[in-house]
Order: sequence, then structure tokens, then C-alpha cells
Amino acid sequence: MEISLDALSDDPAALRDMILAQQQKIAGMEATNRAYEALIQALKITIARLKRQRYGSSSEKIEREIAQLELALEGLEMAGAAADPAPESDVATDDAATDATATEQRLPPRRRGKPRISADAPRETIVLDPGERCPDCGGALRLVGEDVAETLDFIAAKLKVVEIHRPKKSCRDCEHMVQSPAPSRPIPRGLAGPSLLAHILVAKFDDHVPLYRQGEIFARLGADIPRSTLIDWCGQAAGAVRPVANLIRAEVMAADRLHADDTPIRVLDPKMKLAGKERGVKEGRIWVYVRDDRPWGGSDPPAAAYWFSPDRKGEHPQTHLRNFIGILQADAYAGFRKLYERGIDGEPLIREAACWAHLRRDFHDVWKSTDSTIAREALEQIGKLYDIERAINGQPLERRLAARQQQSRQRVLAFHTWCEQQLARIPGKGDLAKAMRYALGRWASFTLFLDDPRVAIDNNAAERAIRPISIGRKNFLFAGADAGGEILADAMTVIETAKLAGLNPEAYIADILARIRDHDPAQLDDLLPWNWSAQQSAEAKAA
Repeated sequence: MEISLDALSDDPAALRDMILAQQQKIAGMEATNRAYEALIQALKITIARLKRQRYGSSSEKIEREIAQLELALEGLEMAGAAADPAPESDVATDDAATDATATEQRLPPRRRGKPRISADAPRETIVLDPGERCPDCGGALRLVGEDVAETLDFIAAKLKVVEIHRPKKSCRDCEHMVQSPAPSRPIPRGLAGPSLLAHILVAKFDDHVPLYRQGEIFARLGADIPRSTLIDWCGQAAGAVRPVANLIRAEVMAADRLHADDTPIRVLDPKMKLAGKERGVKEGRIWVYVRDDRPWGGSDPPAAAYWFSPDRKGEHPQTHLRNFIGILQADAYAGFRKLYERGIDGEPLIREAACWAHLRRDFHDVWKSTDSTIAREALEQIGKLYDIERAINGQPLERRLAARQQQSRQRVLAFHTWCEQQLARIPGKGDLAKAMRYALGRWASFTLFLDDPRVAIDNNAAERAIRPISIGRKNFLFAGADAGGEILADAMTVIETAKLAGLNPEAYIADILARIRDHDPAQLDDLLPWNWSAQQSAEAKAA
């Protein structure tokens, strides 16, 4: 609080008391700021530790803990920014360099990440020209240079009504009527344009904004769209892109290596309500299969295929993968077991690759709950394998194979021997022994990555792909019956594959919706994300 000069006393003793009081107040504020800074640093360290422990896993307990800590951290950092709006300075001023005491008491500067702005972002140039004449003497000014500074501003979203006029004309000679044909619409006779429909789809399934919230946003933009209409638009738009989703699924299943995962989703079930059950909600399932050759520089573009099922019976993944031949990387779900059965020739059509992240998670849970030194040693051994994997990520197959044979193999074999030795010393019914038996019992699957450099060490590609479903279900609560789950799977297949291709999913889906009604079904491959991206690049170069 500022003190008016008129309120100051002329008494030196009173002034001295006021100065001492202000100094004490400042010291208290500095102590509070230091405490906030210490808490912020502690939160950052805790978040970083949790993310390292997670190793890309989909452990919802860790996810929730990270989310809560990040929310607390945001609040503290916003409070600090409000109290100290001064920008961060990378270079110390001369005054600060000469004032050692001030330097010791100064709090560390806030770290701000610099925004990365795409090259094609719209730009506006404002020139603040001082004029042609000197304001002091009136002499002519000449240009000796300029200072350029940038600010990043926001252009508010807005809706627009597009009127399509089609004049009717008649021939003066033959009276023939001529009129341009009406353009096709993503939704027959629907009011929504392709960009609006794409925005609704991406906002709901990728940004996790429920339709009722979208309706509130559209109302602020000047369009009161009933929720029932938004529901119809969303479902019909998802239906319009379903052919592309099905084609992506076919492309994914044609691969010879896949990552697989699943997650529960609540689904409305009227039959349960009629049967007298109060909630009328059952647990459905979303399955994802990911093709991702980027870790070894493969030529097949990454893609993700989603399916919905009303339950978690093994028949569902067995149906999804009925034509698949190759390597499947997944967890130890019993429903996959039939897929690994050997054929008439004694060889399985699908080989299993185990996930070291799942195994590591089992040891981590034991270590965190019991502080077991054995579990900690297991974590350290597995961590060294991940250090090797990080160094060879994205490298050619030859280098990946050489590194795994020369560095990883001996560590994996040592881990096998170590587990056998520990099992003879620890209680056989404990979680630690269970984790070791899990590894030893599926050892061929855990070591497949050593001999095939195309195989990843873990199943994190699928877990990353399933995470948007886990995040989204906290907002949309449940899917509207089985059909709603299928719409979710269709939309996520197109959106997530577009993101894996490096595309803006909203721009991609808007273009697909604008073209798909008139597109030749025989040329549907042109609308796949990786082909669409190549077409856009070619058109940009031609322009």
C-alpha cells in the first residue's frame, strides 16, 4: 500500500519506525516469495519424477497425480506472475552486477518458454513512422535503421452465414433454362458447412469439449444452436468420414507389426434400465491398434485404428485381427492368447512382443509401497535398457540391431539370471515374485526385440494413442449407447491418424467433408492423411 507524502511525519523517530516497519514487511514478503519458489521447485521436481516413473505408461493413478500437481503448479506460477509482471531478463544489468547484496536477495527469474509460431501464421505489420521532419529543429530525417518487436495476438473465432445464389437464366432463342448445379453438402440439406462440422468433431473428440459446452460457445458467437441439432451434426459428420476411417483400419491391419491396447468406457444401456438397474450404464471398451515405424525410420506412415465393443470378451480383438499376420505388442490380456496359438506347421501366425514398461510398472508399484531394495535394483536394470533405446531411437535398423546385440542382450540375460536368483530368496506369493514370474514366464516375448530391430521395447505407442480416450471420458462421462461408442471410434481413427501425420486435424477433416460427397469411391486412397498431406504440399508448390 502506497503512503501519501502528506501523511509522512516530520519527526525523525516516527520516520525511522515507519522505515523499520516497511523493512519488516518487505522481509516477510520476500520470505513468503522464497517459500512459494521452493514449493514451485518441489512441485516441478515431483512432476518430473512421476513422468520418469511413468515411462509413457497409461497408469491412471500416476496420470491423476501429475494432473493435480500441474494444476497446483499453475496456480502458484500465475500468482507469481501477477505479483511480478516484469519480463525475464537473460542478461544481468550493470546495477545488479555491482550490487552484491541485491543479487543475493533477488529471487530466481521465472522461466518462460518461447512460443513457437508456424511460418504460415497470418501477420500484420504496423509501422510507427516518426515523420519526415525533426520535431526539434525541423530538419529532414533519414532512415538509419529500425527496431522490430513482435506481439502475439488472438483473432476471435466467429461464425459466418454463406449465402449461395444460383440465378436461373433462359435462352432468348430456344427458351432453355440454365442454372448452375447446387454444390453438395457434407450433410444433405444441412445448414452446417464443412469447417463448422470439423470444428465440432475435433472439439468434442480431441479437445474433449462436450456438445452442451460447444452450444454455449456458439451462443456467444451469435448462433443459438440447439443441443439436439449439434448431436445430429456430430453424428452425421462422423458418418460422412466413416469410409476414410474404415480405409485407415484396413491400412493398419495390413501391417506386419502392431501395438495394441484397450480402455473402458461407460455406455448407456436402456436394457439395464428396463431390467430395474438404477444407473442403466454398462462398461464398454475402446480398442486401438497402432502402426508406427518411426523409431526405425520405416516407410509406412504411422496410423491408429480404433474399435468399440460392448464388452471385453476376447472375441473382439480376435475379430479385429482375424486377417493380421505378424508381431503384436500388447499386454498379457487373456483374450490375445488364442491369437498366439501355433498353426498346423507349428508356427504361430501372430507372434507376441511383451512390454517392458508394463513389467517396470509392476516393480515400481512394489518399490513405492514397500521401499524394496530388490524392486529398486530391478528398476535400475530396466532403466539402463531404456537408456540404450533412447540413444538408438530413429536410427537405421543395422545400428539398432548392433546396439541391442552388443549392449542390451548382456543386460537382459543378466536380468534373467538375477530374477531366478531372487526368486529363491523372496516369498513366493508376494507381488515382487509375481512380477519376476511374469517376466520369466513370457521370456521369449520379452526378448523378441533383441533379434528384431523393428520391434519396440515397449507398447507405449498404443498407450499414447489410448490416452485421449482416458482423458475425454472424464468430460463426456459416457457414450450414448453402442452406436455412440462406434462414432467415437470412427472419429478418433481419423483425428489421431491425422495428428500422427503431422496435420491439423480440423483443417484436414474440413477438406475431407467438403469433398467426400463428390469424391470417386475408387479414389478414396487420395483422402488418407499421408496422401492428402502430399497433395497439399504439391498444390502449395505449384501456387
